[in-house]
Amino acid sequence: MQTTVDDRIRRMTVAGVYPFYVAKAERKGLTQAEVNEIIRWLTGYSDDQIKAHLAAQTTFEGFFDQAPALNPNRYLITGVICGHRVEEIDDPLMREIRHLDKLIDELARGKAMGKILRRPA
Repeated sequence: MQTTVDDRIRRMTVAGVYPFYVAKAERKGLTQAEVNEIIRWLTGYSDDQIKAHLAAQTTFEGFFDQAPALNPNRYLITGVICGHRVEEIDDPLMREIRHLDKLIDELARGKAMGKILRRPA
């Protein structure tokens, strides 16, 4: 049985990717706290819960399955990430992962946090 890219991403741990999210932000003069703010907004996790999932090596699948409160405004996240339009991704888990990727990209590009978190102007 051949493993697809999506299968590998599902089984990746959040802890394996999280340092890259933080490094991407820090290269632009931003902070780990801002990365965590995005994760909290998207998933409903607290900072302590995020730390626990990182320590437990939770997969992306488990991370999103266990999220306490996926933000209903996450569907306002649109655009292209990794060559795919986020709003057109059929697989629910892959769409959630790409939502997170898109938000981190927006942070690294200097977009205002209020806009990243889809707050009214």
